[in-house]
Amino acid sequence: MSPVAHIPSHRKPRRAASTRALRAGVTGGFLTLAVAGAAVPASATESNAAPAESTLEMPTVSATLASTAAQTADATQQAASDYELQAQKDQAAAHAKIAAKKAKAEADRKEKEAREAARKAAAKRAAEAKAQAAKASRSAERTTLSTSTSASTSVSNASGNAATLISFLKAQLGKAYVLGSSGPSSYDCSGLTQAAFKQIGVSLPRVSQDQSTTGTPVSLDSLQPGDLLYWGSAGSAYHVGVYVGGGKFIGAQNPSTGIVERSLDYDMPTGAVRVL
Repeated sequence: MSPVAHIPSHRKPRRAASTRALRAGVTGGFLTLAVAGAAVPASATESNAAPAESTLEMPTVSATLASTAAQTADATQQAASDYELQAQKDQAAAHAKIAAKKAKAEADRKEKEAREAARKAAAKRAAEAKAQAAKASRSAERTTLSTSTSASTSVSNASGNAATLISFLKAQLGKAYVLGSSGPSSYDCSGLTQAAFKQIGVSLPRVSQDQSTTGTPVSLDSLQPGDLLYWGSAGSAYHVGVYVGGGKFIGAQNPSTGIVERSLDYDMPTGAVRVL
């Protein structure tokens, strides 16, 4: 035996080490896992051993399901867009309805104002026409009165007591008007007429209300010189004067004018009484 004897080793043989690689892929709707392993040989003779490979297949999500999910998402988005568009249409319709209501109310208001303005204009025209007619009537009446009284004056010629009465009145022209006065330097309206008729022996009441009912009533188109004129109603007259012929009268008018002679057109009397 050789001095260097071969002593068997008690060392356990090294297990072959393996290396594995994982490869994945999808084939036919399945997930494929490929595991490749390579054993490390215990000795140099095993170094060329082919690697071991195994394949595992796992089911994957169906392509149909994925497509359906995509379609559902599209449908949801479209529904949201449609809802938003409808909401905008509804809002626009509401605004248009409100605007139409306001426009109608404004049109009704303007129409009402136009009718009221037309009514007022018509009433104004009617009032003006009535006033013009009344003015024309008064002018015609004054013209008739002036003509008739001028004729009466020519016939009567203010003789006798009427002439004395008128002469006294003319002598008082220019004197002052003083309320409650009966002369001789100032008079009020009834004080003047009372003093004038006293000159011919006719006694008149002191105030115009009572003087307007003394004597015989006569129409204004039949006046004669010396007739007593009054303004206001008979029995409640507020002013008196004396007709002196020629369409004129003398009276104590007011503090501003005093005793004056005026045309009947200046202030047409209401009525007259004949005292003479």
